[in-house]
Amino acid sequence: MKPPSHLIDGVLLLDKPAGLSSNDALQRARRLLNAAKAGHGGTLDPLATGLLPLAFGEATKFLHDLLDADKTYEAIVQLGTATDSGDAEGVVIQQSPVEQDDAAIRLACAAFAGPILQVPPMHSALKRDGRPLYELARAGGHVELEPRAVTVHALEVRAIDRADPVAPRVDLRVTVSKGTYIRALARDIGERLGCGAHLARLRRTAVDGLSIAQAVTLAQLEALAPADRIAALAPLDALVAGLPRVELGDELATRFMHGQRIVLDEAVRHAVAAHEAGRVRVYRARHLLGVAEFRPPGLLAPLRLVAQRAAPNP
Repeated sequence: MKPPSHLIDGVLLLDKPAGLSSNDALQRARRLLNAAKAGHGGTLDPLATGLLPLAFGEATKFLHDLLDADKTYEAIVQLGTATDSGDAEGVVIQQSPVEQDDAAIRLACAAFAGPILQVPPMHSALKRDGRPLYELARAGGHVELEPRAVTVHALEVRAIDRADPVAPRVDLRVTVSKGTYIRALARDIGERLGCGAHLARLRRTAVDGLSIAQAVTLAQLEALAPADRIAALAPLDALVAGLPRVELGDELATRFMHGQRIVLDEAVRHAVAAHEAGRVRVYRARHLLGVAEFRPPGLLAPLRLVAQRAAPNP
């Protein structure tokens, strides 16, 4: 008989392996933790590896924040061959000699730093008439997609590998805004060089302030005893750690947890005087109560509240 699921609140930074979808990786981790409620923040293609933040219990309320977060990737771009999907799993649609020297390749890559317009790939989860584009692409369909404004905050050419002189590989590290497709970036670099290109390998190393350095693999998680798996979780507030913090006393905290807008008392106002208008994370005695909208000098409007368990996470 399957054991009952547990109410677990916390965040697992998972180093997703290649070959698993994000949902498959989530379900495997969920079974290992025997967690009742779980979700992931920011889909990684099966081909990609790297940081996949998983949230359990009340932490799932903050996953939406990750959809808008900047992300950092390490990517290998294969020059000289373009595919219909933009990655190594697609059908080859163009092969051309790569005649440019390293300086020209670096210059072409640098042209994509900053705000750019990018046409999403057909092999993507974007929907047209309720149907994912990748389903249309696999069926041989094609739709004209409008360019979208995205931002490449940083782009570094770490190396150019010419071990195969016919097909050089460019090792990139990029930090991008939400909605940016690294497959499309590889495609566009190839088009700019005139030789075609595709994404050969992709690894996500950071999501907002979360880093691959703190991540664990499924194999590492599986090797732990059940209690140690729970201990491996980051605290409930890990997904909102970048927000300013507001600490409330018992009376204001009780009203806040009832969903009421509150006016901060003088002591709390003094503590948050440097905060600008915007979202903040709210605590009572080091326990996260939720996220609120702060309006100077002292108005706090609840946005998302956290259910208070008998033994809340610190």
